[in-house]
Amino acid sequence: MVDFTGLFNRGMRKLQLFGRIKRLNQMIAAHSSPEDNQKPIIFFNASARLEGLNLNAAFAMISSWGVQLTGRKVVHFACKSGMSQCVLGAGLGDPKALPPCQGCIQYSRLFTGAAQTAWFNYEEDSELRQILNGKSVKELETFSYQDRPLGTLVLPSLRWILRRHNLLEDDLTYHLFSEYILSAHNIAIKFSGIIKDLEPDTVVIFNGLQYPEAVVRWISLGQGIRVVTHEVNLQPFSAFFTDGEATIYPILIPGDFRLSDEQNQVLDSYLAKRFRGDFRMAGIKFWSKMDQLPEDFLSFVSNFKAVVPVFTNVIFDTSQAHANTLFKDMFEWLDYVLKTAVQYPDTLFVIRAHPDEMRKGKSSQESVMGWAEKCGAAEIRNIKLIGPDETLSSYELIQRSKFTMVYNSSIGLEATLLGAPVLCAGKARYTQYPTVFYPNSRESYEDQLESFLTADEIQVPEEYYEYARKFLYYQLYRTSLPFDEFLFEHPTPGYVQVKDLSWKDFRPGESSVLDCVVSGIIDKSEFVLESDIG
Repeated sequence: MVDFTGLFNRGMRKLQLFGRIKRLNQMIAAHSSPEDNQKPIIFFNASARLEGLNLNAAFAMISSWGVQLTGRKVVHFACKSGMSQCVLGAGLGDPKALPPCQGCIQYSRLFTGAAQTAWFNYEEDSELRQILNGKSVKELETFSYQDRPLGTLVLPSLRWILRRHNLLEDDLTYHLFSEYILSAHNIAIKFSGIIKDLEPDTVVIFNGLQYPEAVVRWISLGQGIRVVTHEVNLQPFSAFFTDGEATIYPILIPGDFRLSDEQNQVLDSYLAKRFRGDFRMAGIKFWSKMDQLPEDFLSFVSNFKAVVPVFTNVIFDTSQAHANTLFKDMFEWLDYVLKTAVQYPDTLFVIRAHPDEMRKGKSSQESVMGWAEKCGAAEIRNIKLIGPDETLSSYELIQRSKFTMVYNSSIGLEATLLGAPVLCAGKARYTQYPTVFYPNSRESYEDQLESFLTADEIQVPEEYYEYARKFLYYQLYRTSLPFDEFLFEHPTPGYVQVKDLSWKDFRPGESSVLDCVVSGIIDKSEFVLESDIG
C-alpha cells in the first residue's frame, strides 16, 4: 500500500527547503559586492550527499554565504555528471549502475545558487583506460599517471564504499577502482584549469579524504594554494574546520589553557550523559540503550585474575587511513592480541566489535565477528567476544579492567577519563597529546603490553588524565562550531533543514560561530571559538 501521507510530507519538506534556500540565495547575491582586486575562494563538496541537505553540505553552503557577504568572491566547483562513478552513487545497491546525477545536480544548483559556479563534466581519457586494462587490483593501489598518485588518492574511497580494508581481486573491485581513477584524473584536469584561470586564494573542501576532494586538495597544495577542510564534530550540528586534515582533527591547545571550576562542571555533565550512551555523532545515535553487565558474565569473569577489554574500530572508517602506524591494519593488531591471549590464559580478553559495523546500509564486509570466526577466537577460553548488536556497558567493563586496549577508538580517551590505563595501537585524534600509552614502534608496543600483563599495578601518569580532560573540553566547546542557529533536524538521520531566516542573519557580526568560520577562511585565523559554548 502506498503511503500517500509520507509522500506528501516528504514533498512538502522538499518544497520548503528549496523555497527557503532559493530566497536566501537571491538576497545574498543581491547584497554581495565582490571586490575585483581580491583572489576568489573556491568551495567544493561532491562526496557528502547525493540529494538532500546533510550536515557537511550545510556547513559548506552556509560558510560560503558568510564569506560572500564580506565582499569576497566565492566560486563553487561543482559536479555536472563529472564522474563515471562517484563515491555515494556506487552505494545505492548496484555499484556498476550509473550514478543518479539528475537529482544530485538539481540539489547542487540549489546549494551553490548564490554565487558563481564552475561546473565540470566527464571526459574520458582513452589512453588511461587502455593502460588500466589488465592491471590487477593490487597494482592499482599504487598506480600513478602523469605524475599524479591516482591509486593512492582513490584508495580510501574504494575501501569506504566496499566496506572493507583488504580489497578483493574481483570484477567489482577492479571496475570501481578503474572508474574512480578515470574520474579522479578527469577532476584533476578540470580543476587544474579552473585554478589556472581563477588563481584562488583558498580552497574549502569537505573531508579531504574521499577521492574527488582528495584530488582537489592534492592539486591545490601542489600549486601552493591553501586548503581548508571540514568535517562533523562532537556536538550536535557542529563542524570542525582546519588548515590540516579534518579527519585527523588536529587541535592546538594553548600551553597555558586550564579548565576553570565552571568548565570542569560542564565537562562532567557531558561525560555523565556520554557514559550512559546518550550521545549522537553526525546525527546518528549508536546506542539505543546501554545495559549493565549481567550476572552470568560477571560469574565468568571471576574465573580470571584480570580482565582486559579490547575495543575495535570499523575497518573502512576514514580514521583508519591515518591509524595504521604500528600495525598494517586493525586485523593484524587483533591477530597479535589473539596470540598474546594464548600466552596469558589467566587474563580474560573481552573483544568488543564497534556498533557501527552493522549500521543499516553500511554494514562492514570485513567484520570483527567474521575475523573471530576465521581464526577460531571463540574457541579460546580466555577470549570473550561481544558483537556489535550487544548493548553491554563498555564503561562498566572499563571500570572492572586491569587496563584497556584500543586501536584508535574514541573510547580510549574516555577510558583515561575513567582512570583506566589505556594501551593504544593506532594513531587517534587524541594521541597528539599525552592522554594514553601510545608506543612509537611495534617492538615498544609489544614490550609495553607484556609489562602491563605481568605488572601487579600499572601507574598512569597524572598528565594523561589532565590532558584528556583538556583535549575533550577543547574539542567540545572551542573547536566544535555549532550551526544549530541556522539548522534543525530532518526526519532522515544525518540530514538537516535550514531555519526560516533572513539573509541578514548571515552577515558579519550576526553570529559568533559564522564569524569564526569566515575569519578562519579569509584571514587565516584559528577555527576556535573565543568563548565557550557549553
